[in-house]
Amino acid sequence: MGKPTGFLEIDRQDRTYQKSESRVTNFKEFIQPLAADALTGQAARCMDCGIPFCHNGCPVNNMIPDWNNLVYRDQFQNALTVLHSTNNFPEFTGRICPAPCEASCTLNIDDSPVTIKTIECAIVDRGWDEGWIVPMPASHRTGKTVAVIGSGPAGMACAQQLARAGHSVTLFEKNDRIGGLLRYGIPDFKMEKHLIDRRIDQMTAEGVEFRTNVNVGVTITVDELIAQFDAVVLSGGAEWPRDLAVPNRAIDGIHFAMDFLRQQNKRNAGDDEATASAGATISAKGKHVVVIGGGDTGSDCIGTSARQGAASITQIEIMPKPPVKENKALTWPDWPNKLRSSHAHDEGCARDWSVLTKEAISENGRVTALDCAKVEWVSEGGRMQMKVVPGSDFQLKADLVLLAMGFLGPNKNDLLDQAGVTLDPRGNVLADTVEYKTSREKLFSAGDMRRGQSLVVWAIREGRQCARSVDQFLMGKTSLPR
Repeated sequence: MGKPTGFLEIDRQDRTYQKSESRVTNFKEFIQPLAADALTGQAARCMDCGIPFCHNGCPVNNMIPDWNNLVYRDQFQNALTVLHSTNNFPEFTGRICPAPCEASCTLNIDDSPVTIKTIECAIVDRGWDEGWIVPMPASHRTGKTVAVIGSGPAGMACAQQLARAGHSVTLFEKNDRIGGLLRYGIPDFKMEKHLIDRRIDQMTAEGVEFRTNVNVGVTITVDELIAQFDAVVLSGGAEWPRDLAVPNRAIDGIHFAMDFLRQQNKRNAGDDEATASAGATISAKGKHVVVIGGGDTGSDCIGTSARQGAASITQIEIMPKPPVKENKALTWPDWPNKLRSSHAHDEGCARDWSVLTKEAISENGRVTALDCAKVEWVSEGGRMQMKVVPGSDFQLKADLVLLAMGFLGPNKNDLLDQAGVTLDPRGNVLADTVEYKTSREKLFSAGDMRRGQSLVVWAIREGRQCARSVDQFLMGKTSLPR
């Protein structure tokens, strides 16, 4: 490495946030990048650890020590080349990935991992600023055609790789804009959408054709696509949300998180209210908001509610509160279960764990409160069982309830019905991680539709690997990387 003793001499330093009272006034990104000298210092902390566990911690297997060394030596353009060799969209992962690579870093043994995510984001952002990132069209055309259904990170990565291999790729998206969950699930304050738009421009120049407002299974049938194209990739998301099975669930004021987040993203994109809401407007302004679910989607709802002007925000989670610090001897280098707080929790939010929602209380057909109770988790017969704590009932005032309890898999809709592919026991499209082939000839699948709800970095990995399998299927050989 460039500075073998860097980790002994330099303390960990990460990006900072704008103050919460300033950032909640708008939906712009608020992370403040490190200065150039601080960045090279952080890259110097990457130690010559012998076994770079970060490689395995990163789903796309980023060559992290290599580009850290190049950043330390101020060779950013070379670092960008290495970064792009495994990741098509590092500006996405550098903003919204939870950084399992840092959890796997050897320096995380004493809670001071290299700021890998920050360095990754700085490399690609400088690449765009300097004009180093340009279209890379194929030098030859194969004459083969591929349809990719779903324009989230898996579909975008798959389409870009196949276009660069010389195939004619058409990317179909049921919504009015490209990006999938990145476009309509991730709030702008975490990732502004011009980042997607410039990748769309790059991919268009590389030969990818984008077709929006095409709901495959409705606008066009799966059989028609199979007849028109040499291969078809199913890369939609896991959009079937877990519902709340309680009395009065159907009253006004209880909504799925994605419906809420989507509306705000469409407003930010310039859509009028009628277009953004496509029906009832969901707004947190002046309301007492309860977010059910303790994950990233719940955090996104908190941040969005704060920016809309909520009167109060409470987040509840049915699972017990995780430990503040994990037992490194038991968990490292794997992803640990520990208490995680996001920027949103500093923007005005109360949190509670081990809370069961029992019933929604209504007045004039609209939610006014939630009846809740505390639960405890006990081991019975080797399995954890939930038990309500006697006498622990309480009520939460709620004018707006947002359900952010995860996803059960892909929607069971016309697309899957017409595809006629075998599903796994969880309801996802059945395909392995080598060939990504479904049970039907010419049909492949990758991303959340295949693996279930997951991270953007896993989607990019699967899109890339699926592209390699499709190229092999079409040409009998492939030079695309896994």
